[in-house]
Amino acid sequence: MTIRTRHLMWPLALACLLLAALGLAAIAKAEIEQRGDVRVKFEGDLTPDALPRKGEAPVRVSVSAKVTTTNGESPPAMRQMSVAINKYGRLETSGLPICQLEDIQPATTDDALAACRRSLVGEGRFLADVPPGSHAPFPSEGKIYAFNGELDGRPAILAHVYGVRPAPASFTMAFVISKSKGTYGTTLRADLPAVKAGSGAITGIYLSLGKTFKSGGKRRSLFWGSCPAPEGVNKAAFKLARSSILFQGGPTVSSTLGRSCSAKG
Repeated sequence: MTIRTRHLMWPLALACLLLAALGLAAIAKAEIEQRGDVRVKFEGDLTPDALPRKGEAPVRVSVSAKVTTTNGESPPAMRQMSVAINKYGRLETSGLPICQLEDIQPATTDDALAACRRSLVGEGRFLADVPPGSHAPFPSEGKIYAFNGELDGRPAILAHVYGVRPAPASFTMAFVISKSKGTYGTTLRADLPAVKAGSGAITGIYLSLGKTFKSGGKRRSLFWGSCPAPEGVNKAAFKLARSSILFQGGPTVSSTLGRSCSAKG
């Protein structure tokens, strides 16, 4: 599987053959991980899954996390969420307009779109356990709109949420884009505010990212993808991402998400 954000490549032909030999060619796109009483269901997907064997095509990437507990109590608050991309990947957002955090926070959904529609790169859903009368910095549910932006001069994906229950509120998660060494080379990481016990906790996030656009007279895409399965092999297995959540006063729960693609041509 080769996935690109403009020029993002994962040369995994040899790895695909090895995975097939190990019986792992079909990697699950959902994983459930548990630490103590905290259980997280991670999901990831890539569409379309039928991609050119040679060349490339625009793709859309989605990730989600749903938090529950095994003891029936409210989950602890999230303090950090990250999604790491394989070290052979490179995220490139050049050519996209930049949305500033102050343009969408605080703001209603309509106001955020009015300010930064040209920077829109994705959307999703948000769920939280917010008791009535609490003062959580986020609504209990809402639509997410993701904008290409920056935070303190660093490139970021700004995920804006607006909801009306238990009271009208807006909340923006800034997923800062950074480079690192090791298996995963590009990371999107959002630091979330600390909240008082019993004032609320995020229980679900779904985010789908992808955009095609023109810049400098050229057709571009936030993500490009191809499926370089060797001749005679129609399927390729690959690691899509590694997702992690750090909980307030609790564990870090992580999972590696895998997918497969079908080669065209």
